[in-house]
Amino acid sequence: MKNVEEMVAHGGMGDTKAIIHHCGEAARYAETMIRQISASGSRRDDAVASLNEVIRQCRRVSEIGSHADPGQLLNPATKARSAAQESVKLLGLTKPKKS
Repeated sequence: MKNVEEMVAHGGMGDTKAIIHHCGEAARYAETMIRQISASGSRRDDAVASLNEVIRQCRRVSEIGSHADPGQLLNPATKARSAAQESVKLLGLTKPKKS
């Protein structure tokens, strides 16, 4: 999750190389998580779909490349972040809020 947050933050600063780096890391984490998710589970399919979306959007970022305008990378980077956040929720990896 930290990589996708930093990826979008660097996009706001105009750092295309950092966006591509953090998106690559996020995609690697997503691939690892897909392999480690239990084969059974009520939310497995939804979580895998979200993780696959992270991978797909991060591939778009790397295909666009470092010579593109940072704003052009932000759309797929933001979509990757949203998919990562959704997968975290589906897998129950969020920290409980303190009241």
